[in-house]
Amino acid sequence: MNRVLVLTVALACLFVSRAQAGTDVESVRIWPAPDHTRLVLDTEGQVAHNVFSLSNPARLVIDLENTRLRADFDQLDLSGSPIRRIRHAPRNGNDLRVVLDLKADIKPRSFQLEPNQQYGHRLVIDLIDEDGSRLEKATRPTVTQDSAGKRDVIVVIDAGHGGEDPGAIGPRGTHEKDVVLKLAKTIADLVNKQPGYTAKLTRTGDYYIGLRNRTLLARKYNADLFVSVHADAFHSPEPNGASVYALSQRGATSETARWLAHRENRSDLIGGAGGVSLEGRNDTLAGVLLDLSMTASINASLGVGSSVLGKLDNVAELHKPGVEQAAFVVLKSPDIPSILVEAGFISNPREEKRLSTQWYRERLASAIVKGIDDYFHKTPPPGTLLAWKKRNGRSDASVSHYRIQRGDTLSALARENRITVSELMQFNGLRDSRVMVGQTIRIPAS
Repeated sequence: MNRVLVLTVALACLFVSRAQAGTDVESVRIWPAPDHTRLVLDTEGQVAHNVFSLSNPARLVIDLENTRLRADFDQLDLSGSPIRRIRHAPRNGNDLRVVLDLKADIKPRSFQLEPNQQYGHRLVIDLIDEDGSRLEKATRPTVTQDSAGKRDVIVVIDAGHGGEDPGAIGPRGTHEKDVVLKLAKTIADLVNKQPGYTAKLTRTGDYYIGLRNRTLLARKYNADLFVSVHADAFHSPEPNGASVYALSQRGATSETARWLAHRENRSDLIGGAGGVSLEGRNDTLAGVLLDLSMTASINASLGVGSSVLGKLDNVAELHKPGVEQAAFVVLKSPDIPSILVEAGFISNPREEKRLSTQWYRERLASAIVKGIDDYFHKTPPPGTLLAWKKRNGRSDASVSHYRIQRGDTLSALARENRITVSELMQFNGLRDSRVMVGQTIRIPAS
């Protein structure tokens, strides 16, 4: 009887001591972005907290119940953020108070995230640039025109995930967010080299943007096309190959498309809880206008997606032979043609290795840009330089030059440029179809 009593008392004391110990803040990260700054506290578990602002001077107070600090705020690089300094102190015995000294009053938002592949429990504090000055400066549209006043085609390239959201993680530890940012920047560089085009990036660094905010950024840029770039994963390592997706209003075209759409849409949880004016319309008319706009946008998306997929077929394996459709949130812009390019499955060890190399990303980027260019040369947006050239029967130089890259073949280049191998050989004075890396060949305009 005494032993049972002693054991009961010991267990009770252990429970009390653990309850008193509370939760540890184990580490901390900061992610400055153009429209917000995200402070992330890694915690052992969920933590009760309260956040409130103070003025004169501007401060944000974060009170965490029954919590101890094990992280070092002094290690954080606060440059590029609205935070001047971070202070902390115990409060009411077992609680923790963290104070952010701010450069100006700012709107806070807090929420907690469940564990994922990379991180455990997290408390997220967003400092939102409510007046939009930083975002406005970062996303100010630049309408490039030629001397005749013909505007460029605006292509917005969206690197998926970012910041606290790593996306998929490959077997070797490669993060999707890093691969697609490098790929998106390469695509943007190639687009900007094309006469009559201007490229914009939704994100230029390692920070997160909400899925719907990405399409809002495209609208700020007056985009003619939105391209979201990903390198996703499946629940097994076997699937491989590049894919192109457009929005579906009726459901996904395959089990893989459904699974990937669900996976990407879940990323919107990371963000916490229009070109078509419907103002003043009754519900019926607004629905009709939106449906017409969405239908036209999806048709254009399928057209440009098919063109891009055709070019990708020359440089990469394809997961599916045609453009697939799924309910990706990031594609749900009713007035901007939008496609999602899966550059490959990062869960496949061979594709993870390829996607980690610059030469392979350059091949993918080149194919994507050629597909975009082909589509817009056939169906240029009104008021653009491309539309003016098509209307007046003008084209760029009759001959282009191409430097051979590893993996290129003359037959693939001929097929890609819609001429025969013999014509390409004759045009370049070649005796056979062998080409070498670094060799420059001339390609006649098709």
